[in-house]
Amino acid sequence: MSAVVDLDAAVGYVVAHGDPVERARLSHLRTGAPVPAEVLAAVEGGQTPDGGWPALSDAQVASVDATCFRLVELDDLGALDRPAARRALDWLAGRQLPDGGWDEDERLAEAAPEWARPGDPAARLYLTAGAAFWLSLAGPAGPYDDPGPYAPVVRGAAELLAGQLAPDGSWPSFLATGWLAAAVLHRQQMFYESARIQVVLAERIPRLSPSNVAWLAATLRRIGLGDEEWVLAGARKRLAETQRTDGGWDSDDGHRFDVHTTLTALRACRPH
Repeated sequence: MSAVVDLDAAVGYVVAHGDPVERARLSHLRTGAPVPAEVLAAVEGGQTPDGGWPALSDAQVASVDATCFRLVELDDLGALDRPAARRALDWLAGRQLPDGGWDEDERLAEAAPEWARPGDPAARLYLTAGAAFWLSLAGPAGPYDDPGPYAPVVRGAAELLAGQLAPDGSWPSFLATGWLAAAVLHRQQMFYESARIQVVLAERIPRLSPSNVAWLAATLRRIGLGDEEWVLAGARKRLAETQRTDGGWDSDDGHRFDVHTTLTALRACRPH
C-alpha cells in the first residue's frame, strides 16, 4: 500500500508551530473562517504608495517577487478582492515591459537574490511567470471569456513564456518558472504548451525537494487541475514520501520556513 499524506498531522504541525498569520491562513484554507482584522493588517502592512511590497520591511522600493509572495498569503486568507491586493495587482500590471515580461527595479540589484536579479534573463522569465500567474487569477480562465481587467497583460506574458520553451518542453530559467508558466498557459487555454512543461515537471518530481513539490502542486491545484492529473498524482506521492513524523515538511530556506512549506503542502492536498 502506497504512503498517503497525513493531513491531520500537517494541521497539527501548523497549529503547534505557526504564528498568528500562519494559523489564520490554515483556518481559512480549511473552513473559510473569517480572518481577524489584525491579521489582515499585518499581512497588508508595509505596502508602498504605488501598490507593491518591498522585500524588506524597512525598504522603500517595491519588489515584484516580494509582492507575489504577499499575494500568496492574501490568497490563503481569501483576501484577493480587498483593496490592498487590487492595488498590488494594478501595480504588477503597470510594471509589465513592452516585450510582455517583468524585471525588478534596478535599485534592488545589490540586495536581490539570484532569482530576482535585475537584468538577468532567467530571473526575468521567473518574475514574468510569477506576476502573470497572479494577474491571471484575477480574471476569467481563458482569453475567449469575458476579458477581465488584465487580459491583454496576461496574454502578452503567456506568449512570451510560450516563445521561450525549447522543443523538449524545458525552459531557460529556474525550476519554479516551469510550474508557474504551466499554470499561466493553462489559464490562457494554451493547453499544448502547458502540457509540454508538465511532462518535464512530472519527470523531475521524484527528485524534487518537499518545498518545490508542494509549490508545484499548490500552483497547479490553484488553477483547477484535479487529483487525477498525472503530474499532481506524482506530486502527492512525493509529498507523502517526504512528510516528517511530526507532520511538517522541510523548507529549502531553513527550518523557520517549515510552517510555510507545510501550509503550501496542505494547499496542494486539500479536497476540492
